[in-house]
Amino acid sequence: MIFDKLKKLYIVFDSPEIDSPPVFSSGDVVSGKVVLNLSGETKVQSLKLHAEGFAKVHWTESRSAGSSTAYTQNYSDEVEYLNRREVLLQADNGEHTLLSAGRHEFPFSFQLPEETLVTSFEGKHGSIRYWVKVKLHRPWATVRKIKKEFTVIEPIDINTPALLAPQAGTKDKMARVWYRDFGQVSITAKIDRKGYTPGEVIPVFAEFDNATSRSVVPKAYITQTQTFIARGTMKQKQAVVATLSGDVVGAQRRETWHGRAIKIPPVGPSILQCRIIKVEYMLRVCVDVPGTSKLCLELPLVMGTIPLHPFGSRTSSVSSQYSVNLEWLRMAIPEQPEPPPDYSSVVTDEEAERNITAPHPEEDLSGIMEHPLRAFVQEFRFRPPPVYCEIDPNPQPLNMRRRCMTC
Repeated sequence: MIFDKLKKLYIVFDSPEIDSPPVFSSGDVVSGKVVLNLSGETKVQSLKLHAEGFAKVHWTESRSAGSSTAYTQNYSDEVEYLNRREVLLQADNGEHTLLSAGRHEFPFSFQLPEETLVTSFEGKHGSIRYWVKVKLHRPWATVRKIKKEFTVIEPIDINTPALLAPQAGTKDKMARVWYRDFGQVSITAKIDRKGYTPGEVIPVFAEFDNATSRSVVPKAYITQTQTFIARGTMKQKQAVVATLSGDVVGAQRRETWHGRAIKIPPVGPSILQCRIIKVEYMLRVCVDVPGTSKLCLELPLVMGTIPLHPFGSRTSSVSSQYSVNLEWLRMAIPEQPEPPPDYSSVVTDEEAERNITAPHPEEDLSGIMEHPLRAFVQEFRFRPPPVYCEIDPNPQPLNMRRRCMTC
């Protein structure tokens, strides 16, 4: 039978590294070959390739229309990033092509759009995927289809003025039980820049002023926020990816962090340019205020893919070579001294009320696969992004310079 003569049909991407899957970005050329293994002569009508890329979101929510009536509301949207077609084999006269028994290779090559694509991503309520699909048409036989995904990582160069700018702020809160004040707690914190890459250490400079009659414990967290958007509605997921615990600050005492280190685990880069999916990061410096809700100061972060240039400065221009340096993916990440806390233990009561619809994180981000590149790609794709939070692109300047500490 004709069907039995097709032993194998598969796609192979060209890759500079034999043991690593290829990674692409905007403007790159995707090349490879489609391989057919035949056990006998076979007539082929056509062999066609279709490359596609989409961001898609979908979720459902239960609604109540009365005491005895309920219905399900569906939310979905999609954005197309890639659509390329190529004919690999087709007879000029519209007849058939006779292929002999054995192995046949059909090379393909196409260029990704020059405009910015979006990094591959896989979450609970949405995904950003790129793939190549091949269809084999033969007379008197069912159409054989195969599909193989490939990874896109859009470069984010942290050697830019916006991402090299220091981030700082101050926040205070009155500790109050019922109608009685027990003093004020304040936080002043600073980091030397906004952009970092996985594997880097963020030195946190902070001052905690405890003017209450009780002890407090300062902590810092790196949080990831994923947002899925459809029909004007947002679905959010949040997770804590790294933690830092400080020493107890006694009553009427002050504690200073002179660059306490918090290390960034192998997480995916920020996704800020997609209309329906966003992945954002934040450094939260917090203290539990006795008798009242938690006090947290937020400093925005951007996870990049191109590390800090060793010879650059904050006033220098971007590196002239626009290439993705993936060496940071191979950095060894030591085990955390303690697992990250639940996101609900980090947010304040006011934030919890504002984000009442945002679900708590359901997955641990500590799992790392053996191969460094696959660890990055797989961990990023199979973990949902954190909840959406607005990052002010023009953070207001620090207005309490008298308390600001120098690096």
